[in-house]
Amino acid sequence: MAVLSKIRQRSLLLIVVIGFCLLAFIVGDLISSGGFNQTSKYVGSINGKDISYEDFRAKVDAAERSGQGITSIQAVNRVWDQEVSIALLQEQFEKLGIRVGENQIMDIMKQSQDIGQNPQFQNAAGQFDAQKFKDFFQSNPELAASLVERESQAELSAKYMIYSTMIKAGFVTTEADGKFQYELEANKVTFDYVAFPFTNIKDSEVPVSDDEIVAYMRKDEKKYKADETRELEFIVIEDKPSQADEAEVQKNITVLVDSLKMTSRNQEFVDANSDIKYDSTYITKKNLPIQFADQLYNLPAGEVFGPYLLNGYYAISKSLGKRAGASAKASHILIGYQGGKIPNPAITRTKEEAQAKANDLLAQIQANPAVFESLVATNSDDSGSAQNRGEYDNIMPGQMVKPFDDFVFNRPIGSLGVVETEFGYHIIKVTDKQDAVRLATIAQIIEPSEQTSDEIFAKANKLEAEAAEKDLTTVAKTMGLTVQPTANVKALDENVGQYQNQRAVIRWAFDKKTDVGEVKRFNVPNGNLIVKLKKVNEEGLMAVSDARPMIEPILKNKKKTEKIKAIMTGSTLEEAAKAAKVSVATVTDLTLQSPNLAGFGSEPKVVGTAFATAPNKVSGIIEGKSAVYKVKTKTVVVAPKLANHTEYVAKLKAQSAAAAGQMIPALKENAKIEDNRLDFGY
Repeated sequence: MAVLSKIRQRSLLLIVVIGFCLLAFIVGDLISSGGFNQTSKYVGSINGKDISYEDFRAKVDAAERSGQGITSIQAVNRVWDQEVSIALLQEQFEKLGIRVGENQIMDIMKQSQDIGQNPQFQNAAGQFDAQKFKDFFQSNPELAASLVERESQAELSAKYMIYSTMIKAGFVTTEADGKFQYELEANKVTFDYVAFPFTNIKDSEVPVSDDEIVAYMRKDEKKYKADETRELEFIVIEDKPSQADEAEVQKNITVLVDSLKMTSRNQEFVDANSDIKYDSTYITKKNLPIQFADQLYNLPAGEVFGPYLLNGYYAISKSLGKRAGASAKASHILIGYQGGKIPNPAITRTKEEAQAKANDLLAQIQANPAVFESLVATNSDDSGSAQNRGEYDNIMPGQMVKPFDDFVFNRPIGSLGVVETEFGYHIIKVTDKQDAVRLATIAQIIEPSEQTSDEIFAKANKLEAEAAEKDLTTVAKTMGLTVQPTANVKALDENVGQYQNQRAVIRWAFDKKTDVGEVKRFNVPNGNLIVKLKKVNEEGLMAVSDARPMIEPILKNKKKTEKIKAIMTGSTLEEAAKAAKVSVATVTDLTLQSPNLAGFGSEPKVVGTAFATAPNKVSGIIEGKSAVYKVKTKTVVVAPKLANHTEYVAKLKAQSAAAAGQMIPALKENAKIEDNRLDFGY
């Protein structure tokens, strides 16, 4: 009883302890699964305006269903870009007080063919009738949601047109601007100069440290801003057949040679033994595999050629004989008529009119055969062949409608005539015929055996395990493998190097649980992708390794300039040239619009200095793009004054209009954009 009493006394404590354990278990599971980390229901925000996940997901689904052949992540990125652009533009519309009325929205909507050209919304005169449009949707309330969406899009387009016009109007080009442009192009300077090329000093004499690269970037951080990226090392171990697998397939198909030769039931025998079904089509020589075309085309009937390798298969082929003129080439002009089989409501001519037109065209071609091609372009109702001069190549018997087929295969090359079919009247010209051969081909695919696949899988697992502890390149070398060039990927990329649609790899690389040095194996269509996370580049300044190719030449030239200053001394050009062991050169009639020095390229700073230096005076040291210079101006010719500069003003206005197209990138650059797409599994 004493024991039972003690148990009763401590039961409450026991319940509390169990409760705390359960709570800890649940909390731990939530934390590990990200349950408490998912604090936002928004996929992102633009300048404080949130984008809901539900709305975003619906638009992504619509983009994927659009039939444009885009991948899931392409749809995500497309919708994101659209949402960012729309949010930024709407913010501008609000700031500027841009409003549009019903008439402006309707004007935009009726520009769409399905609205403006829809007979349901047209009056007796064939013009768009806004009232009919409204009445239609009042009578079909179930379509109200789609109308609201179209109106919203039209409203946005109308506001954008106003905003764009305002932006373009803000790019003012004055008469003074035109005058300045004229002077840039017309004022000319002639000067002597001395140039000491940067290439005369070795790069090894002016090393640039990582700290110097970083310091240079910090002067303009926005220019050298970089997104968060991951550097990935990876190896592909292909799941491909071994030599033994290939030999086995060759052996298996060789056994069938005599049986294929002897059988009279060719289709059944091929279908029973081949990975590619029997094809009864006659094939011209030009359409046979180029490396075996002669052997296959000239193979006597009943004989077998092979085994031979063809696109990953071992094959043997039996000739079933040739057919003369089995393939034809013809050109035609189709004249359709109302009620014919061509689905083109624009064709209103009668059958009789179509026949008369076809006969008229035939007469023109008989009189002058050279006009056939031009008549195709201007008259044929077969839009498919019209783009190819009306030509159909490699026509096989039974491929075309019977009257067309009969004309082509029952007439000699050069025949010309009119043929009626269910599609209309055809003016047909037979341009070529070729003999063709029919083959019974057994093709067996060369693929890895189960044993080979097991060995490849074991090899991939071994690489994955060893690379986690050792250098990937070293491990790969011992296994006879090659590490691919490092891939630098962003969070919403989908390709890793040349391997496409690898979102699983990129999601793993950006997972907060994945540490630098971790290795993981992924399946790809042709085998195994073993990936190692080499480096994490946080958002901020570009990695020095990426920035160095851009910045290092600039810093090296600055250091070389200091060295050249100490070399290129003297108060005259001749003294400077002698000290630098170079020659004095002369250029004539250069302009600021075209400041090119022979052998050095564009040097606007040098030419600008020459314009600004008084005649017969020697300039100071000039750090150019390709060299360090000194100049002595000889003459400056000022262009004659113009009554007006309309031509130059127009040129600048065209440039300004192009610059106005950069409004969206400019808005993005100054916006506060929060992107949470990764948190939602994209």
